[in-house]
Amino acid sequence: MEIVTKLGFVLLGLVIILNWGLIMAGIIRKIIARASMRRGISITQPYINLFKNYSIRSQITHGVMFYLGPVFRLSGGVGIFLFMPLIFGSENWSNFSFAGDLVLIVYFMFFGMLGMALGAGEGGHPYSAIGISRGLAQFTAIELPLTLAIISIAIQYKTLSITEIVAAQQGGIQNWTLVTNPLATLAAMISFLGAMGHAPFNVVMAPQENPIGPPTEYHGTFLGVLQTNRAILHVIEAVLWMNLFFGGATNWIELILKSFFIYFWSVFVGMVFPRFRVDQSISWLLKLPTLIGILAIVIFLL
Repeated sequence: MEIVTKLGFVLLGLVIILNWGLIMAGIIRKIIARASMRRGISITQPYINLFKNYSIRSQITHGVMFYLGPVFRLSGGVGIFLFMPLIFGSENWSNFSFAGDLVLIVYFMFFGMLGMALGAGEGGHPYSAIGISRGLAQFTAIELPLTLAIISIAIQYKTLSITEIVAAQQGGIQNWTLVTNPLATLAAMISFLGAMGHAPFNVVMAPQENPIGPPTEYHGTFLGVLQTNRAILHVIEAVLWMNLFFGGATNWIELILKSFFIYFWSVFVGMVFPRFRVDQSISWLLKLPTLIGILAIVIFLL
């Protein structure tokens, strides 16, 4: 009976995260449109797009791996969710988190990208291959400063449990990692820009030169699966950064507000800065953010 109750809360949490991701996508696109002096889409447009794509059947076949690509991509986002504690102090909303869950979540972050690479690569479209090669190269560079930041806070808090890291940050803003370890936070927030895929790090999609990258041949239900993953992944990755650097959340309202502003950080930077070329993006990530991450580790080792 206990496991049934646990699964019920996990599924309910997934529904909440999915819906918040879709709503947030509509709000963000509305903000971007207003900043560009346009009216923009309706906030409900992501729902319309999702329902429309799930209602369309695809007649294109490129082999089994082509179909499994979006499934692996969604599995990466859902996998992160399953082991991510959402609300601190609540057993019901802790999902399946455990000691050392941070390591597993970092693996899941790359799992979806690899699955998508195998699927899109089998499609044979040159834009898909270009987008995947760019994505894998950039994401590897993104992982470096993020991993260094995680190592720094693991040394600081002496744990790889997300729940214990959040617990150590309770008691006020002065206990947040943002304050106690600003270098690790800065390195992670820069890597977050690349993880979200907004300018200047949107080298994968690059709509001006590489029309929508890997999803070029994915449409219908396949595209719906990718849109579902995007809604979940953007929120749950913001929740990860919230737990590691901004004190976590003790209720759903706090989670929604913090995840929105963390995600909006990437949107704001994307509206201000133009897009990097892929070589510029990778070299930049391997320089300043990596150096900041190394310094964050050295400070706590001294």
